[in-house]
Amino acid sequence: MPARDIIFANDQIYHIYNRGLDRRSTFTTKREYQRALWAISYYQYKNPPLRLSKLFQQAKAFRQVTLEKLKKEGKKQVSILAYCLMPNHFHLLLKQNSSAGISKFMSDFQNSYTRYFNTRHERKGSLFLGQFKAVRVETEEQLVHVSRYIHLNPYSTFLIRDLRELENYPWSSFSEYLHPNSDNISEPEFILNLFGVNNIQDYKKFVFDRADYQRSLEEIKHLALE
Repeated sequence: MPARDIIFANDQIYHIYNRGLDRRSTFTTKREYQRALWAISYYQYKNPPLRLSKLFQQAKAFRQVTLEKLKKEGKKQVSILAYCLMPNHFHLLLKQNSSAGISKFMSDFQNSYTRYFNTRHERKGSLFLGQFKAVRVETEEQLVHVSRYIHLNPYSTFLIRDLRELENYPWSSFSEYLHPNSDNISEPEFILNLFGVNNIQDYKKFVFDRADYQRSLEEIKHLALE
């Protein structure tokens, strides 16, 4: 595997993207999407006490206590600022909190989910491309635009037809931005705080105002590839 050009630095933010090998579907059922979200949420912490697959083998009470303790006392190797899972790829907006945090998180998340997917589908081998793509976010303007791009993905790729459905797309952090609470996987306040007093409604307008333009760009891209 070729060496990565980008160096992940602490307190820096990165747009992370990866897709299925040979463009294969990576999330095919609600159960698989949910398992991926559990893996993202779980492996954002440094040194979780068990592999996620082992945790799910424990009694429900033990799982709850373990997760509550991790949430209360665990240190995050990455902060998840935004995410979106699509049928054959995913986007993550991550801030690295500890050395090698992004690399460790991505390895744990992708390996955990791949083992789960392969078991369910009786297959072997890699599920995602070997090296995920990463771009460092250098300005606040770039940060909010990348978050919007990520959240518009289901609409711009025609996975959902009606923009009004975007707010309820269950495999994205967009709903967490519009309805923040302590159970969120993402940390929406990091970006919402850039939008002033009426930040939630202003952010929603910011996303929706660009929706059709982003969809048209996606259509042009696909036409160019045909």
